[in-house]
Amino acid sequence: MATARLDYIAPWWTYWLHNFPHFNFTFQHVDNTFRPGEASYQQSLVFLACISAAGLVLSLLLLSVYLTSVCCCRKEEEEETKRPDSCCVSWTAVITGLILCSAFGVGFYGNSQTNDGVYQLTYSLHNANHTLGGINSLVSSSLGSMEVGLQQHLDRLDEIFATRGDYVQALRFMGQMADNIIRQLTSMPDLSKAKVDLSAIADQTDYVEYYRWLTYLLLLILDLVICLVAFLGLAKQSRWLLTMIMVFGVMSLVLSWGSLGAGTATAVSTSDFCVSPDKFIANRTKDFLSAEVTHYYLYCSQSLPNPFQQSLTIFQRSLTTMQIQIQGLLQFSVPVFPTAERDLLGIQRLLNSTEFNLNQLTALLDCRGLHKNYLDGLMGVCYDGVEGLLYLCLFSLLSVSAFCVMLCAIPRAWTLITSRNRDYDDIDEEDPFNPQARHMAFNPSRASHVHSFCSYSSSLDSQASPHPPPQTAAILPTSEYMNQSMLFGGNPRYENVPLIGRGSPPPSYSPRMRTTYLSMTDAQIRHFGTDFQQV
Repeated sequence: MATARLDYIAPWWTYWLHNFPHFNFTFQHVDNTFRPGEASYQQSLVFLACISAAGLVLSLLLLSVYLTSVCCCRKEEEEETKRPDSCCVSWTAVITGLILCSAFGVGFYGNSQTNDGVYQLTYSLHNANHTLGGINSLVSSSLGSMEVGLQQHLDRLDEIFATRGDYVQALRFMGQMADNIIRQLTSMPDLSKAKVDLSAIADQTDYVEYYRWLTYLLLLILDLVICLVAFLGLAKQSRWLLTMIMVFGVMSLVLSWGSLGAGTATAVSTSDFCVSPDKFIANRTKDFLSAEVTHYYLYCSQSLPNPFQQSLTIFQRSLTTMQIQIQGLLQFSVPVFPTAERDLLGIQRLLNSTEFNLNQLTALLDCRGLHKNYLDGLMGVCYDGVEGLLYLCLFSLLSVSAFCVMLCAIPRAWTLITSRNRDYDDIDEEDPFNPQARHMAFNPSRASHVHSFCSYSSSLDSQASPHPPPQTAAILPTSEYMNQSMLFGGNPRYENVPLIGRGSPPPSYSPRMRTTYLSMTDAQIRHFGTDFQQV
């Protein structure tokens, strides 16, 4: 009997994944119904994972071709240009960083979302398992009370009431009522098998989910570390860091493709279940549950009859009849047979506890509790779980793209760093604009004492003379130059020292410096000489 399903509607992404083609190893189409125990269905999931393996092989092949072409064309590029353009490497690093940042956000969200969905599923399974365990416990307790406890009291009362046929007849009637209760309890379906199945599924799911969550977390951390070390290697221009990143980048590329294949296969198989969960559960429980009971719990509609209602009604009526009989015996037999009071009160307590168990059993057998657990589990695995798996697949795709770009850009960065090092090696040490040459030019051991700021007598004589005097190669010592700088109202500046060593033209003196010179004392003139008189 088909019933409209209003509580649970499979999300659209499960239908999209469910429609993925299912092929076995011989490329034959396989039915996409969720059948995890069949070999053909398992092969279809492995086939989906092998698509990612094919993508890994293709990407490694393309990277090998690209790296080979870069190595072969490197000499030609060196002949064409001395320094490669770093703009391409910089933009590639920026794009790779943006892709990886997006991948990290998507990956952490997808991992958390999947974990939340699986946790909701296992929590619902544990709740349903607790409910089934409670039902089994109440049924077992009630059976034990009727079969053992009540029978012992009835046997003793039968001996006490042996002389009273009416009392013995009442005891026989109570025995018949107890047999009715036992018969109704034993006719109920044995839910211990379902309890064991749910417990095993919940424990196995918890175990697998923990390691799945931990694996993706370590993969995310690995990708993050590789990204940071790659940027550090580019900033430091360290070739050994870039080499290490090449190795770990290939490893992360392999792991990303592997996670993509595993995530895709898991998402497709879970979607196959989510599209038609009722059919799968009905097939799995048909060995120990009737179709009527399974249908009652899966759909839980008010229009559906309770399959346990008749048994519970007979249970309640038989129990009420026995309580009435005990009340009558307590009222009329105790004055005549005082020794029977203890057993009669024991039966009364036993019937009261059985009635309490009956009320609890009626509540637990109601479909609303188990159906709510069923819906919560479906919502968790089919909404949050599958959605998280899709985000994890997107994370794997982004990681694959980012690492492919990174592996393509690292040889360019290597070439750029090598070119810069070669440019530094080609610098002429005699170049006057080379900072190293400036420091090497200033050698105090070769310096000789001069009495002027420059080697020319004066700028005026230099312009008038057809043959200017030769340049002095001597350099003014640093301490004396600083003293002269301070003397003329300036600050001691070490960077001006090399200019004197190269015989640079005289600087332009300000009026204040000329006034300071004209006010020099005789001792200062004797110390510096008369070279400044021509200025």
